[in-house]
Amino acid sequence: MFLRLSEQYRSVVHDLVMSLQALAANLRKQGITATCYVCEDGHDGSGASFMAELGEQHMVRFLVSDFGISWVESRNGRELVKFEGAEAIQELQRIAGNPQRSRSECSSPQIQEG
Repeated sequence: MFLRLSEQYRSVVHDLVMSLQALAANLRKQGITATCYVCEDGHDGSGASFMAELGEQHMVRFLVSDFGISWVESRNGRELVKFEGAEAIQELQRIAGNPQRSRSECSSPQIQEG
């Protein structure tokens, strides 16, 4: 059972990496600064680091790897909010669903200290 779950998680990571690459390319086409760096060791592990600027000094970073999934949103170099796992993926969906709205909103989420 655990081996099957491990393989399913690796499949989810692989799908997220491919989706992040496509999202970064799409955001750049819309004039939004976005990057996606992929890390692969050529064997089992892979991951990606995705970053996008949503406004003046307003950035998001999404990290995915075999070790976990996280979302960090910051403004003026200060971390505003951090999510992990399913919550991180939901925040990514928010940006992917309407990047222009997310970019223009620029309403600060509540600061969460971790």
